[in-house]
Amino acid sequence: MPACTGGVGLISGRKAFQKPMKDGIELFHAIQDVYLDETITLA
Repeated sequence: MPACTGGVGLISGRKAFQKPMKDGIELFHAIQDVYLDETITLA
């Protein structure tokens, strides 16, 4: 696993699938929005 991911995919997938499908999809979209937002940078 690449060091830059920090294992986020495994945790978010598990959390998303424990919720109703609509809520899980919203969680994935929120995570994608953070990754796609060019105004958010690493400190």
